Amino acid sequence: MTYFQQHQSDFLEGLKTFLRIPSISTLSEHKPDIRRAAEFARDELLHAGMTSAELIEGNGNPLVYAEWLAAPGKPTVLFYGHYDVQPADPLDEWKSPPFEPTVRGNDIFARGAVDDKGQVYLQIKAVESLLKTTGKLPVNVKFLLEGEEETGGEHIEEYVKTRPPRLKADAAVVCDTEMFAPELPTICVGLRGMVYAELFVEGASHDLHSGVYGGAAPNPIQAIAEILCALKDREGHLLIPGFYDRVVPPSQKERAAWATLPFDEKEYTEKEMGARALVGEPEIPLFERTWARPTLEVHGIRGGFTGEGAKTVIPARAVAKISTRLVADQRPDEAIQQLRAAVSAACPNGVTAELKVLHTGAPSLTNPDNPFIHAAAAAMKEIFGKETVYIRSGGSIPIVGVFDQYLGIPSVMMGFGLPDDNLHAPNEKFHLPNFYRGIEAVARYLEILGE
Repeated sequence: MTYFQQHQSDFLEGLKTFLRIPSISTLSEHKPDIRRAAEFARDELLHAGMTSAELIEGNGNPLVYAEWLAAPGKPTVLFYGHYDVQPADPLDEWKSPPFEPTVRGNDIFARGAVDDKGQVYLQIKAVESLLKTTGKLPVNVKFLLEGEEETGGEHIEEYVKTRPPRLKADAAVVCDTEMFAPELPTICVGLRGMVYAELFVEGASHDLHSGVYGGAAPNPIQAIAEILCALKDREGHLLIPGFYDRVVPPSQKERAAWATLPFDEKEYTEKEMGARALVGEPEIPLFERTWARPTLEVHGIRGGFTGEGAKTVIPARAVAKISTRLVADQRPDEAIQQLRAAVSAACPNGVTAELKVLHTGAPSLTNPDNPFIHAAAAAMKEIFGKETVYIRSGGSIPIVGVFDQYLGIPSVMMGFGLPDDNLHAPNEKFHLPNFYRGIEAVARYLEILGE
């Protein structure tokens, strides 16, 4: 019996302990939980057999760094992940408490189960399995975990930008993505970037009676609606001047590969999303819309009276939270300038509009033709028993672009989530067979690299 098989119940109990810590980075009252999660990860890395593991303090939540460097002449792999999680709201939609991990069938349900605590933990257990079995690793291994991925990742970006010698590596491994379909090993080679911002619109100096002033007073909520409709048309085309100029379309080879992926549009629409219909640029194929095209989305609008009953008020101010997803070769700084100019041009009379950027991340596109990705594809094929497919993701993992820019290393994104794992939503889950096979696949990946 292998170490993996012997210790499955231990792995599951350890994961449950990790998931019970409500390390929500967006809510300041969870600062103590953030530290507990960082200390838990550090202690698990030491237990796994890493030579050293420590917290790196700085301007933000602590980073966790660990290393094992006793394989001279062999490649060095830098594992990345995050121990912070999204808020659990709305709580009444959870079938079991979000921070009391519950196994139902072959899935474990909890906030952070797949994004990203479960996938961080499987990296640690893969390394532990090799060290406890053979006493050594086939390659040199470093870990860098963060606690701000869900809020922008400023601390880790500042740290990586200084190019500390301890981060020198040949490739990064990121387990924070998903498989395209159950049982289908998948490597992600492209991520969209992001600009997340708040749009502040102000009209009069104070709220006004809509009967007395309606028809003359500027209305910031109406103004926000007008601005947003000026940024994107009804079919999903962005109207921001210059925004598409740098967009690099997928190659014919990539489009052909995407066309062979097992995909049921009806199931995707109705079961996975729970939507009535798909929207977006009608002339652009679906995968291209979600993986290789920029987008603009509205996440919330705040202003005026939203309580029960009626209050006839014209609000003095309103706020919209918006984001754009960027694709290769768009640049966040340039995208911000374009967005600001478009907001300014669309601002109606009688109000002021200010765009406040909260965080950004560059898009990334990795050439799949390199030995670190080939080794990952081979390891996943061996463990899952199927040919590994290459996809892009519509999501953003800002650190991938940072690793590329400042460390000059490719990121191997071998994720083990599934499309219906409810990331950022109630009833987030991780498919336990993928958790266990993920441990084996990462361990096998290190072995193949060591050969």
